[in-house]
Amino acid sequence: MSVVRISPEAKVVLDPMTGLIAQERDDIISYSMDPVIAQLVELDMIADDLVNSLGSDKAFMNSFPGRDSISHTAGIYTNIFYGIIVGLVLSSLMAALMQITNIMQGMV
Repeated sequence: MSVVRISPEAKVVLDPMTGLIAQERDDIISYSMDPVIAQLVELDMIADDLVNSLGSDKAFMNSFPGRDSISHTAGIYTNIFYGIIVGLVLSSLMAALMQITNIMQGMV
């Protein structure tokens, strides 16, 4: 919290955030919270980005502009790919089982 010294000889200071004019006292220590507030603002942005990563309709903090729904599109393509792979595996298993049953019926 920064203060403006109006009169150093009379020890009169002004708090610019509240507009309060008061006498500066030697028994009170005040620290500047500006660096802490800046870190809290950055941490708040990171927390919001983490929450936004749970949904696919928000843009990430470090992504390029125009990539708002990239997670949604990537999820669709991934599901299509895995669907094709699982479908091919299941259809090849079905074909192998049908071939084995045809061979077994021919042997009897």
